Amino acid sequence: MNAPTIRVLIADDHAIVRQGLRSILSDTADMVVAGEAENGVRALQMLRDGAWDVVLMDVNMPDRNGIDTLKLVKKEFPKLPVLMLSMHPEEQYAVRALKAGASGYLSKQSAPEQLVLAIRQVAAGKKYVSAEVAEQLATAITEDDRAPHERLSDREYQTLCMIASGKTLTQIGEELNLSVKTVSVYRARLLEKMKLKNNAELTHYGLKHGLVE
Repeated sequence: MNAPTIRVLIADDHAIVRQGLRSILSDTADMVVAGEAENGVRALQMLRDGAWDVVLMDVNMPDRNGIDTLKLVKKEFPKLPVLMLSMHPEEQYAVRALKAGASGYLSKQSAPEQLVLAIRQVAAGKKYVSAEVAEQLATAITEDDRAPHERLSDREYQTLCMIASGKTLTQIGEELNLSVKTVSVYRARLLEKMKLKNNAELTHYGLKHGLVE
């Protein structure tokens, strides 16, 4: 008797990435890419309109980033496995994604076999993490061992990364759909938490810790 087919929804704003993922999964007998979404809003619409087994979701998407979309997905579909994909190194977003409800986190640099294994694992109700992420999760349990940026809220962390990459408060507000005043509050909080004085120090910190692409 054949195993049931795993219905996968791909949420990624890059068509070439979606095509690549679809190509990998088309060679896998027990999986089918049953839909594609180019942003978080569309992904949520498709989830409400169909039956899905696994969501592959990019961390960086327009209109609403992957972590925020993940939280909304888990609120509406708490049992639906979401596997987060990212160009970022695992240490940047993996722990945050897992804490927000992701079933796993995978770098886009990973081998196709690793992607297939991860999908099967989360579809079976298990978590998928690499050895490096497992080590980070263990470290994150001890608050004192964490770097200053790991103690920030998700919004504060996003603000830090965007300021460090040279974006203005206005640009950040537009990308995150927030007022400049709200972004200023996040900036003030993260400066206080990290004991930094200004944007120049934030940028230096971001570059030093590899938080800027």
